[in-house]
Amino acid sequence: MAKVYEFLANGFEEVEGLAPVDILRRGGVDIKTVSVTGSLKVESSHGVTVMADLLFEDADLSDADMLMLPGGMPGSTNLNAHEGVRKALLEHYQQGKRIGAICAAPMVLGSLGILNGKKATCSPGFQKYLTGAEYTHELFTVDGTVITGEGPAATFPYAYKILSFFIGEEPVRELMHKMQFLHLIGEE
Repeated sequence: MAKVYEFLANGFEEVEGLAPVDILRRGGVDIKTVSVTGSLKVESSHGVTVMADLLFEDADLSDADMLMLPGGMPGSTNLNAHEGVRKALLEHYQQGKRIGAICAAPMVLGSLGILNGKKATCSPGFQKYLTGAEYTHELFTVDGTVITGEGPAATFPYAYKILSFFIGEEPVRELMHKMQFLHLIGEE
């Protein structure tokens, strides 16, 4: 079973943080939320408090197939300021493993040099932080082992694409049908 960790900082965007967890869990992926706040309680950008699965200090990321960053402000800047997260992302990337970031969070990848020579997307206005990347302005962009997403409305297609890395396109399409996403986009 694939193992994914998503980092949560105070000020994360709720939809971008929680919808991918829901979708990946529905698809059978073992995804854990990891608080970088020093407390299991993490407050979102709109004042919703959630309980993370693990504290960063207690997380063993060595078995991770993918690391993920939700966007939101100031969540993305809080993630970017966390040296442990930055080190984990860089090591993970250097090992050729997958990384995902959405909305403002690709700024963290840009600051680490992970986006150099890659295509990437983000929330409009944050493209100036995609250091070394070609900005695509797509809902999501996959380039090698890195997937970036544009923002809240892109969360579902972004999360379904991530799930497809682990279980394939056909089972994801079945889940999209069960969750009425295909109906939403007019493919049903």
